[in-house]
Amino acid sequence: MEGNVRAMVLEQVRRPLRLVELPDPPAPPGQVVVKVEACGVCRTDLHVCDGDLSQPKLPLVPGHEIVGTVIATGEGAPGRLVGRKIGVPWLGHTCGHCEYCREGRENLCDEPGFTGYTIDGGFATHAVVEAGYAFELPDDTDPVATAPLLCAGLIGWRSLKMAGEGRTIGIYGFGAAAHILVQVCKHRGQSVYAFVRAGDEAGRKFALDLGAVWAGFSGERPPVPLDAAIIFAPAGELVPMALDIVRKGGTVVCGGIHMSDIPSMPYRLLWGERRVVSVANLTRNDGTEFFSIAKAAGVRCVTSVYALEHANDALDDLRAGRLTGAAVIVP
Repeated sequence: MEGNVRAMVLEQVRRPLRLVELPDPPAPPGQVVVKVEACGVCRTDLHVCDGDLSQPKLPLVPGHEIVGTVIATGEGAPGRLVGRKIGVPWLGHTCGHCEYCREGRENLCDEPGFTGYTIDGGFATHAVVEAGYAFELPDDTDPVATAPLLCAGLIGWRSLKMAGEGRTIGIYGFGAAAHILVQVCKHRGQSVYAFVRAGDEAGRKFALDLGAVWAGFSGERPPVPLDAAIIFAPAGELVPMALDIVRKGGTVVCGGIHMSDIPSMPYRLLWGERRVVSVANLTRNDGTEFFSIAKAAGVRCVTSVYALEHANDALDDLRAGRLTGAAVIVP
C-alpha cells in the first residue's frame, strides 16, 4: 500500500469530522484491508455523529455502506479475496455463541460489532473489515450506485419482510431507504403510498417519479386503507399517524435505529390486532436475499457524490433534508 490512509474522523460527538492521516493498516487474522471506492452516508451515521446513539468508539471513522477492493488479507481470511470487490455493511461482527446467534438471529447478537460505530468504517481511503461479514460483489459493480444498498437497501428489505405480503404499503420518510424500497415494491406488485414532510413538493414528485401510486404529506390520509406502513423518519409522532391509516390486522414497522419518543395515543389506534414492530440491524442472509431481488428489480440508486474531505457537507445536507436519494462519499 502506498502512502498513508486518509480518513474523516469523529473525535467528539456533535463536532465536525476532521481529516487526518493514519498509518497504513495491517491485516489482522480473519480480516481484510479494503481500498475504499465509495461509502454511502446513512442517517445512522448522522445519529452517531450527533450523539443520538450513545458510546461510539472514539476516535471513530464513520461509514458503513462501503464498496471497495480487497488489497490484503490476514491469516485465516480467504486469499482469493485479494483483488475482489466487496461490500461492507453495518453488521461487522457477531459473537456466534449467544442465544440469538445460536437461533440464527445474529442481528440481535449480545456482543455485536458495528461498522462505523464500534468498528472504524469507510469515510476513508482504506478500511479493515472482518472477512466473514463482507459480501462479494461482481467485478463490474458500480461502487457509487451500490454503496447505498449496503444499509438503506438492506434495512429497507428487512423492513418490507416484517411488513408482510400486503398489497398496499405506506412509507414515511422518503430518503435513501425509501427510494430503493419503492422500486422493490413495484417489482413485487405492491403499491406504495409515500408520505413526505409537509410542504416538500420535490420529495412528493420524487416518490411519484420512482413509482409510488400516491404521495402526500405526513398527516394526510391516503385514498385507501393500507396493509402496512414503514417509518424511516426518526419521528415518534408518526407512529400514531401510521396506525390510524392501516387496516385491522395491519403492521407498522419502525425501520430506523433511533426515533424520538412515541406520544401517548388512544387505544383504538392499536386495537383490531394492529401491531407495531421495530427492525434491528440485519443478518447476512438479508444481504443474500436483497442483492438477488435488487438485481431482478433493476434497482437504481439516485446519488449525490461528495469528496472525502467534504463528508461534513454530506452530513449537513442529510441533516437539513436537502438530499434527494442518497449521499455517497468517494475518496
